[in-house]
Amino acid sequence: MAYTLGVVLSFMLLGGLMLALRAAGEQLGWGFQLQSPPVVAGLALLFTLLGLNLAGVFEFGQMLPSSLATMQSRHPTVNVGLSGVLAVAVASPCTAPFMGASLGLAIALPVWQALLVFAAMGVGMALPYLAASWWPGIARALPRPGAWMVTFRQAMAFPMFATVIWLLWVLGQQTGIDGASGLLALLLTVAWLVWALGLSGRTRWVLSSLALATLLWLGSSWLPQALREAPAEPVASASMTGTGQAFGTSTANGPTWQAWSEAAVQAHLAAGRPVFVDFTAAWCVTCQYNKKTTLADAQVLADFAQRQVVLMRADWTRRDPTITQALTALGRSGVPVYALYTSGSPPVLLSELLSVSEVQTALRSLPPAR
Repeated sequence: MAYTLGVVLSFMLLGGLMLALRAAGEQLGWGFQLQSPPVVAGLALLFTLLGLNLAGVFEFGQMLPSSLATMQSRHPTVNVGLSGVLAVAVASPCTAPFMGASLGLAIALPVWQALLVFAAMGVGMALPYLAASWWPGIARALPRPGAWMVTFRQAMAFPMFATVIWLLWVLGQQTGIDGASGLLALLLTVAWLVWALGLSGRTRWVLSSLALATLLWLGSSWLPQALREAPAEPVASASMTGTGQAFGTSTANGPTWQAWSEAAVQAHLAAGRPVFVDFTAAWCVTCQYNKKTTLADAQVLADFAQRQVVLMRADWTRRDPTITQALTALGRSGVPVYALYTSGSPPVLLSELLSVSEVQTALRSLPPAR
């Protein structure tokens, strides 16, 4: 129940924050927290500490003051609730592929109705844990506690470190190589510090002092500069559409993708060319899966080229009000979104879990290329 409460409240707080910021004029969508480099860096730091803890490098009780450590052991319910908060902070953007229409509807509803939608999403996310606590049969099917749990705990450190790698990659997309390398240096120093604090005697204080001094230097001088968002890449202008490459037709390496802009979409439509837009983000796991599978399929790319479909990517990795407005116009508030535009017709939205057959069916509805 505590985990469920933490998840539900976190969903409602995230949803309420998004609605409040939108009401104040900000163009935000679901998953907005991962569009912020400091948030991504903070999550990477947290998961590094969790991984080191699971691997046995240190115990939180050794690092915390005795009063806090005692409070932690006396209030396990609070700890479980905070686990729900952490799960939502990291995993909530991954609900967009399954809740795209609901999220798009929620932002247009009155606040109290929208919050009920977010609360229902939280209940759904927490439901497996809730079911195991309510129905003893499910709990009995779980493995019994034993010595294997020590090995299991250590093995769980590797998914934590894998999450850190993913977050570093996301940060690199937002800030460039300087941001990713700066965060790596910070994480290395944090690992050095928690290891040193686990030593004893004078060695502990000497090494931990050096690590802390390095950490403070990195945190105050290098990292703030590194976490600044890199300049956005220039968007292909309508004047570039005179080349076959800008149309999304075949080249030696296959069809090419343009950077999205509303002006370019309208220019292509005015010229009678259909446009396929991939609304994506680096932190969206489903987006990356679809990009490497369906949207990289040779037959799909050949069909795009045969029908002279212009291919565009709207990268929402960083906050972009124009992309948010385009998503809102489509009735969506998160990514992935796949839209096929044709002149004189409303855009056709494809499912978030994209398949080859679905794309081919949508393309067959287009008039023959001239």
